[in-house]
Amino acid sequence: MRIWYVELVPRAYQLSIYESIKQHGNTLVVLPTGLGKTLIAFMLIQDRMKLGRCLFLTPTKPLAKQHQHSVMKTLELSDKNVALITGEIAPAKRKEAYITDVIISTPQTIRNDLDSGVLQPDFSLVIFDECHRAVGDYAYTQIAEKLGSEKTLFVGLTASPGGRHDKIREVMDALRISNVEIRSHEDPDVAPYVQKSSVTWIPVELSDHFKEIKKELDGMTAKHAQMLAGMGFPPPLKHKGKFMELRQRILNIPHNIKYPALVQYSVLLHLLHMTELLETQGIYPMRSYLDKLQEKESKSAKMLLHEEGMAKVKLLCQKDEDHPKMAVLVQTVKKLAGKKLIVFVQYRSQIARIETVLKENGITARQFVGKKDGVTKKIQEETIADFREGKFDVMVASSIGEEGLDIPAVDAVIFYEPVPSEIRSIQRRGRAARLKEGEVIVLMTMGTRDEYHHYASTNREKRMKRILSGMQRSKKAGFQSADSLDRSGNKNETQTTKSEKNQNSESADTLDKKQPKNESAATTKKTKPETSPSSSRPAPGQTKMTDF
Repeated sequence: MRIWYVELVPRAYQLSIYESIKQHGNTLVVLPTGLGKTLIAFMLIQDRMKLGRCLFLTPTKPLAKQHQHSVMKTLELSDKNVALITGEIAPAKRKEAYITDVIISTPQTIRNDLDSGVLQPDFSLVIFDECHRAVGDYAYTQIAEKLGSEKTLFVGLTASPGGRHDKIREVMDALRISNVEIRSHEDPDVAPYVQKSSVTWIPVELSDHFKEIKKELDGMTAKHAQMLAGMGFPPPLKHKGKFMELRQRILNIPHNIKYPALVQYSVLLHLLHMTELLETQGIYPMRSYLDKLQEKESKSAKMLLHEEGMAKVKLLCQKDEDHPKMAVLVQTVKKLAGKKLIVFVQYRSQIARIETVLKENGITARQFVGKKDGVTKKIQEETIADFREGKFDVMVASSIGEEGLDIPAVDAVIFYEPVPSEIRSIQRRGRAARLKEGEVIVLMTMGTRDEYHHYASTNREKRMKRILSGMQRSKKAGFQSADSLDRSGNKNETQTTKSEKNQNSESADTLDKKQPKNESAATTKKTKPETSPSSSRPAPGQTKMTDF
């Protein structure tokens, strides 16, 4: 029998989850970041290796490489037993590499090789890391369809599968999962291992100059919203999801009004996005968007650029003024001098600006962005290595840094803005307090989308925990059918909000207006009384206007 490597000694909750998987089969494991989801996967790999090949799927190549190293070290295996598979390897060589005990890969390569016959669909275990991605046409769903059999154990790992019952059920159905194991920071078997962290919300007010620009944008938004409503399509400006659906409704009508209506819709789209950039990011990214708008040949762009209010907006945006958050950010980072920090930022154009300003203030900073920005895998790996070695103190990261960063020694995480997605919010917070105490700081512009996004993500996270805990209790009580679980989940969701029939039916009025007493096992510092935002335009499940 193989002897456990010292790092593989399981904690009580890990052993409990492991035994549950062995007893009940395909399982969704929801465990906060830093509490050892991967260790449970390694225990299963060692157990199932004797029955056949094991497949460990993870979304990114850096994560795949990290897991290969961890599997080999923890289970004391050699590269003869563990193969790292990427699309960069020729198909013929991949076919040879598949003849091994443990395969670690990104899902796209595995899906393609299953389709082409390079890889045979016979595995004893498949681990789906970051399994909340198993929705729609993501490769996880297609792999599960091809590899699903009574002989293959499926295990999904995530810190957050989502805050809606139908989305959680979609993940579970895609991966043929019926068993749920969830732990939170507050569970008695987990609490002793949780590192303390504090969550501090810093309120920021827009400057008079920003308010003047916003007034012009709001005026044009109201004008074009009225015009679109006059065509029979009143736009739900405070519900981005419903606003998305409106476009399809317009396209479906068999009437010539659809074309002028689509132009008005697109004008509103531009205005809403510019307002979001102004409220949450600043003039510099908004100015960049205006430049791109001027290059467009579309009717909506030309119509908007000829607006009298737009001429004033362009004039006001010529003034070099950062968002009030920037000064707060610099001040906050200076107070944390000598500590290793990650600053998460929603928009790439703002990332470059933040890096520049931090450096101008004598702070060593570097940006960490994805390949869409022309960054290679090698540059990404070098940036992570330099950060780990202390060659710079502040990493300014896009969403790519929210999951899969192997940086255990981060002292604090700063959100340049709240995000409405509970999944992304949990992942961001999870970068801090992994192996030692940490701090989470969130900058929030009052009376804007920032404020709504805070309430939205907090509410969805609470709902997610209720849904999953309910599923777990139902399973243990008697393994209820999927239909009864759906009814139970829908009942729980109805108690949380007035209506959960549609993801986009949430409004600021229905969200929980109270700050959670314990957020991510953290002591939340209230810097001001909390009130529900009255003028925000919520974006349930979305990240930015350019998503549509």
